[in-house]
Amino acid sequence: MKTRELLNLGIPKGNVMVVAREVVAAAGKERLPKAQVRHTIRSLAENPEQYKNDKIFAPLANVLLASVEARARYEHRTEPAPYQQWGGDFEPQSIEQMENACKLPVSVAGALMPDAHVGYGLPIGGVLGTDNAVIPFAVGVDIACRMKMTVLDMPLSALEGQTGKLENAIETETRFGIGASFKKRRQHDVMDDDWTFTDLTRNLKDKAWSQLGTSGSGNHFVEYGELTLEKDDLGLEAGTYLALLSHSGSRGTGAAIADHYSKLAIQKHPELPKDLMHLAWLDLDSADGQEYWQAMELMGQYAAANHALIHKHIAKNLGVDVLLDIENHHNFAWKEIHDGKELIVHRKGATPAGDGVLGIIPGSMGTSGYIVRGKGNEASLNSASHGAGRKMSRKKAKENFTWHEAKKFLDERNVKLMSAGLDEVPMAYKDIDMVMKSQSDLVDPIARFDPRIVKMAPAGERPED
Repeated sequence: MKTRELLNLGIPKGNVMVVAREVVAAAGKERLPKAQVRHTIRSLAENPEQYKNDKIFAPLANVLLASVEARARYEHRTEPAPYQQWGGDFEPQSIEQMENACKLPVSVAGALMPDAHVGYGLPIGGVLGTDNAVIPFAVGVDIACRMKMTVLDMPLSALEGQTGKLENAIETETRFGIGASFKKRRQHDVMDDDWTFTDLTRNLKDKAWSQLGTSGSGNHFVEYGELTLEKDDLGLEAGTYLALLSHSGSRGTGAAIADHYSKLAIQKHPELPKDLMHLAWLDLDSADGQEYWQAMELMGQYAAANHALIHKHIAKNLGVDVLLDIENHHNFAWKEIHDGKELIVHRKGATPAGDGVLGIIPGSMGTSGYIVRGKGNEASLNSASHGAGRKMSRKKAKENFTWHEAKKFLDERNVKLMSAGLDEVPMAYKDIDMVMKSQSDLVDPIARFDPRIVKMAPAGERPED
């Protein structure tokens, strides 16, 4: 029985249609006449309740009942979940995306960070707390994208006198770009974790291993800079240090997992209108929800391993000790208690900022970033921005700026750029200091990082972020 005929019999698209095809196949094995199958499906579409215990048609009746219930939950929500925003430099579409997310029946509370801009489903810089549900697109395509900073026991003068040595360490010890991998694979305990809990993760393990320790494309980077600490903190004395900063996530493996479960969530929620379909969720009580959660957690460990290897091998290449390590995710979901209730807190391009929690908020290739300590502001679900945030699309950045302008900007700030795409020039980003000012009630800056030698994927690479 073809899709068009099933549609004419009253079966909607999405997960219900998938189950309908399975039921038709089961009916065929039982040698039920086609006319009887068509009649039953039409009757079931009108009144699924009477078939929920049927030997053959129960799966279709139950999934249709669940779909009808989900649609009712969506359509009958009288008030959206509350959310607050920090800052005001937003495109109207990013505000609309946040408001749409708060209309979901599973949404409990939200927040919009001052670096926010348009994403898929939830805006980048969006925070959303849900009730026992995870939204793959609210975690992000690059699952567990994160920051890591290492303070190196190396004189600050090396940024001027040993640039060749510093650049060579980056070029040798990581890789940039789509599909970037190592011929001689890096070693890390994350590859000894369980990758067999789904066929998808099992099949992706080899790819993940080949890309272990690589950096990807888009706004991902590895850079050296000056870390300025105004007073004793972080186990260091006040002063200026040479630091290594990296930004990347779970590479092609995370993207494949995000793609699979995002599509699965969309199939399961045909009741959502087209403009909200990227906000489709998986119930954590379901097998699919549990699978995604386990895969997300694995990608968190894998992304952390990528950064650990980059920093370990660069420090070893340079022959220096490490004085300090700080890191955090900013594309992830956490189980947290807020207002006495456990929520699934999605931070898509947002930094955890619980009371006393350390985080890293970068600017751009040519502007300062900050190490911060969270203030635990419940109104933001204990969150802060994950960077300066784009103020224009990649396409507009390429149309509006030239490398001549970018080079002048970087030269004035004593920044050497090893490689990058024109869409990542600093002028395409918001003013990081205005962003920090907008979230002064969310975090305390405790150290400033000024980039000096920056490496990103070469121009022409398709972004993964």
